[in-house]
Amino acid sequence: MEAVLTEELDEEEQLVRRHRKEKKELQAKIQGMKNAVPKNDKKRRKQLTEDVAKLEAEMEQKHKEELEQLKQTSKESKDKKAALEKEREERIAEAEIENLTGARHVESEKLAQILAARQLEIKQIPSDGHCMYRAIEDQLKEQDCSLTVAALRCQTADYMQSHVEDFLPFLTNPNTGDMYTSEEFGKYCDDIINTASWGGQLELRALSHILRTPIEIIQADSPPLVVGEEYPKNPLILVYMRHAYGLGEHYNSVKRLVNTASENCS
Repeated sequence: MEAVLTEELDEEEQLVRRHRKEKKELQAKIQGMKNAVPKNDKKRRKQLTEDVAKLEAEMEQKHKEELEQLKQTSKESKDKKAALEKEREERIAEAEIENLTGARHVESEKLAQILAARQLEIKQIPSDGHCMYRAIEDQLKEQDCSLTVAALRCQTADYMQSHVEDFLPFLTNPNTGDMYTSEEFGKYCDDIINTASWGGQLELRALSHILRTPIEIIQADSPPLVVGEEYPKNPLILVYMRHAYGLGEHYNSVKRLVNTASENCS
């Protein structure tokens, strides 16, 4: 609402400035008209007085109408924005109610219980297309490994391109249903490096081999999925969520559950 008021004040200020400028221009025009009529020509001076009064009255009326129009437009705009804001708040309230019983809430509750049993909780990762790689990056920091998202993406693409036979059979063209051609697979790998393309199970498998570390994916409605089980290390742990955001699927990281009650007692 503050932004709306600022916008209205700006428009009114601009209009007042224009009116002021037009009045100055009219006074200059009137002065020119006066200078053009001899002082001793009473008939023309009388006509000049009438013309000046008419010009000033017309301008005053014009300015009055423009101000009234601006106020009316501002009121309509304010009413419209207030209605839109009310509608937005109602939609948010409805969404919050739906979330209490909806799939997102149910999934979050289940995951919280699964993680709590392992003394873990979700560590939120931004939903920006890089979530899987960011979650891996976060988990690696716990093992004192500082690989960045960009490095993880590059290494994933390189590994997949050098092990085509392990990944190509699992990639199909969404329009035709046919297995990817070599060109399409190359484009897929290029996108891993150069875009915010979403990472999934194939990329996780590649990363487990690159890092020589198992990766465990905790889900709400299925047993944990572990890729790279052949590696004898503590797994990196990710949480897979089907209903986290409006766009759907999402990966988060995990962290140790902080037991504030025991901490306060100690």
